[in-house]
Amino acid sequence: MCTALKNSGLGPWLNLTDETVFAGSNWYGTDQWSIEVIFYNRMKQYKCLTNNSSKANAIFVPYYSGLDVSRYLWNSNTTLRDETSVDLVKYISEKPEWKLFGGRDHFLIAGRMTWDFSRWDNTSGWGNKLLQLPEIKNMTSLLLETSPTSKSEIGIPYPTYFHPVSGNEVEKWQEKMRNKTRDFIFSFAGAPRPNDKESIRNILIDQCLGSKPNNCKFLHVHTGITPENIMNLFQKSDFCLQPPGDSFTRKSTFDTILAGCIPVFFHPGSAYLHYTWHLPRDYSSYSVLIPIYELQQGNVSIEETLLAIPKEKVMAMREEVIKLIPKVVYANPNSKVDDNLEDAFELAVKGVLSRVERLKKELEGGENATSESAIPDLLAWKYKFFGNLENHEWDKYFGY
Repeated sequence: MCTALKNSGLGPWLNLTDETVFAGSNWYGTDQWSIEVIFYNRMKQYKCLTNNSSKANAIFVPYYSGLDVSRYLWNSNTTLRDETSVDLVKYISEKPEWKLFGGRDHFLIAGRMTWDFSRWDNTSGWGNKLLQLPEIKNMTSLLLETSPTSKSEIGIPYPTYFHPVSGNEVEKWQEKMRNKTRDFIFSFAGAPRPNDKESIRNILIDQCLGSKPNNCKFLHVHTGITPENIMNLFQKSDFCLQPPGDSFTRKSTFDTILAGCIPVFFHPGSAYLHYTWHLPRDYSSYSVLIPIYELQQGNVSIEETLLAIPKEKVMAMREEVIKLIPKVVYANPNSKVDDNLEDAFELAVKGVLSRVERLKKELEGGENATSESAIPDLLAWKYKFFGNLENHEWDKYFGY
């Protein structure tokens, strides 16, 4: 990770000369697992930061949880995997700041998927037990991918390659994406999963390669996915396929948005349920959802589905995607960030402050107190996205 953590977590600077694909100088070979370092360095710049906890609305716990657990994920010694998390909880829970609200005004960033921090068994299983610790459940945890059964986990975007410092820089990039010529109807960048019977990637690849000439472009990861060729592909595509991989979400989703390409999802757990602070609730305004079970049963053609969308609708969806760009990029923490740029970091902190305020009201029994604590964990995803527990068409995705 040493190279990936250069430049305050942005990674190595990309000396890019192809102005048809990139623009400006704030492009880096950013690793998706370096988000904790990027976030911490942005936090040090935060305009409302204070060291006086009595004045703070929320308290940030700067713990590199993802970098910590990644050292031991494949180590069978679960005590070793859990050691730092247990030490952290012991340390913060003894602080006077903690005792005011039992940690409900504390938050941290866990820069991997929830499954890496949610081991139930003390003696075996994947990951550590950070998110299963009762004290951590009281806090707000920001993750790249959350659990549908957790009310305290909130998703934040994977980092992209672009780290602007001003609103003007973002506006220029947005205009560039509006003017791009899109050569392909849809594209997919990834690799097949021949040994995974549940994966739909082989279906996507077959449908892409079997489409009419120039309708679809497939980029195999074994050919070497670089920032340049991945961004070049997405900028040339109207739609970009985003199937589940090792988990539901993908960094590629946010590279897609950055390129002004309309994401196509196959499960609501690939984006909608995680990034409620960064992406619109009206998911059909900026994306397409093709049910994964329809694809598995051979009932749907991706090519026909996308071609059936009127051109005016495609243009409107692309504009919505382009409007999302400032919300999903992380500004460069090595420079003074323009106050006019509300990036992914700013939205995350704003969301935390709002959530902490609601939790405090609940604890104090205020008349506007949220009923979050009464929501069953199994239905947490419904509460966070819809604000109610009514039956919904997405229930079938979660086995209801």
